[in-house]
Amino acid sequence: MSSASFPGFHLQLGLDGLPQDLRGGTVAIGNFDGVHRGHKAVLAAARDTASHGPVLALTFEPHPRTYFAPQAPLPRLTPPAEKRLLLSRQGLSGMVELPFDAELAALSAEDFLTRILVGALAAHTVVVGWDFHFGKARGGSPTFLAGAGPRHGFTTTIIPPFGGEQPVSSSAIRTLLSSGDVEGANAMLGHLWFVMGEVVHGEKIGRTLGYPTANLVLPAETPLKQGIYAVRVAVDGRVHDAVASFGRRPQFHQDGPPLLESFLFDFSGDLYGKTIAVEFVAFLRSEQTFDGVADLVAQMDRDGERARSILSVPPDANVPSMIG
Repeated sequence: MSSASFPGFHLQLGLDGLPQDLRGGTVAIGNFDGVHRGHKAVLAAARDTASHGPVLALTFEPHPRTYFAPQAPLPRLTPPAEKRLLLSRQGLSGMVELPFDAELAALSAEDFLTRILVGALAAHTVVVGWDFHFGKARGGSPTFLAGAGPRHGFTTTIIPPFGGEQPVSSSAIRTLLSSGDVEGANAMLGHLWFVMGEVVHGEKIGRTLGYPTANLVLPAETPLKQGIYAVRVAVDGRVHDAVASFGRRPQFHQDGPPLLESFLFDFSGDLYGKTIAVEFVAFLRSEQTFDGVADLVAQMDRDGERARSILSVPPDANVPSMIG
């Protein structure tokens, strides 16, 4: 994925070759997993208070928690491609994605400031959330940034928690998705949660049942309850209503990783090898087994009709689609 994918938005992977016109502006720093309402408040403050120069998001891949505990990778709300897409739609000049590796992990908070914020980006203003930490052993904090700014020639804006008594957080959204509460997760995100991937060949069981599906293999740690969902699927610039199953198809005793299998309504065509995006609108039911295939198909028919009904309702303007 390149900057050409996002007109008017510069995607910078690493600091090598950083264009001069991306220096000297406002930098919002964070992991931004989910790009949820709290993150959007940070990005909006960066965008709305910038006095001159570019407005950038500075973020990291992989997520630091995954780097430090690779045996237990963080259940990501937004893997890199999804996060880049979301950040490209926040009215920023661009983003700088730094590789979170041994070299970056070893930088002290002071070295992070001098080498990256000041040396590479020449930051004029730095914007962070109230709980952002950085540098070796998390030695840097918002308070540290505010105190160090005058020495380095930048000002610091610290954004308080978003959401009142139930503050928005990536961990809270993961918990909601893992329980199937996609409506609650979407409300915290401020957009419909979605995944992206390349359509792969499956066992083609759905085709024999009259429900051919577009199959995605999601990361094993994906924070989503297994079950049936009303979804929308974007492919080749068009968005289609659909019903999807995420799981291991217990009726057929399938092994291996769970699949996301989406049946697009009123669609015909070959999707194998195409990259699609699937956004989640509502949870319909948990996975279950049936006395026979006929009972399964009857339930699939009911699931499809319920999904059509849910998706026929105009979307909430406060929770927009990001895939259309």
